[in-house]
Amino acid sequence: MIGLTNLWIDRARMEPTLDRRRALLVMDKIDEILFWEKTKEQERDVRFVELGQYLCEVRAGQYWRLESLKSFDEFLEKRFPESRRKAYYLMAIHENLTKVPKPRLKAMGWSKAVEMLKVARREGENFDCATWLHKAQELPKEAFKREVERHLTGQETEPWELIYFKLYKSQLPVIEQALETAALMLGSDKSRGYMLEMICADFLAGANLQNGDSSDLLLSLERIFGLLPGPKQQELLIKVSATA
Repeated sequence: MIGLTNLWIDRARMEPTLDRRRALLVMDKIDEILFWEKTKEQERDVRFVELGQYLCEVRAGQYWRLESLKSFDEFLEKRFPESRRKAYYLMAIHENLTKVPKPRLKAMGWSKAVEMLKVARREGENFDCATWLHKAQELPKEAFKREVERHLTGQETEPWELIYFKLYKSQLPVIEQALETAALMLGSDKSRGYMLEMICADFLAGANLQNGDSSDLLLSLERIFGLLPGPKQQELLIKVSATA
């Protein structure tokens, strides 16, 4: 009997008093933001800070009880039917990026905040907020992502840049087919940049073969060979040795 009494007391102590007025306000705010996300794409990169804060409050205050739900997970299943992963990311950003001022966090955007979260979790109390804020402000999204990856893995990444050019819809089938064919040779784990390089190197090799420029031909062939995965390189070497 004493054990049961203690269990009831511990459970009562764990459950906070439900502030119905505050709970209704917070839940309405969450629903409002989620509605905005469906109608206005730009809101996703602005209101994620508020959403993470409100979700943490719902969990701490157990506001889900207002809707007669059994748990916070059930609340998330209702509000995030496609994936609860985003909700946990939002809360993790709110809980782990406490050193980042909210206006700076909003300006940074959702994508960069998720990347910075990875560093903050790894560094803990040693997280250098000022340095990473500067990097997030100066670097484009993809470059910042690569910088985070380099920091976490310790591996240097090759410098890169984005190239933009217009394509007509009538050109897309040929280009997509060429990229897919290159992917069969290089492996699907390679980026499309490698696929395009493979196609260009192959074109240059053919052009230099016709022009009789042996130095440029050799350079193109070396690049093509370097792009191939290890097993295909071995296969090619065996074929070359057999015909020599």
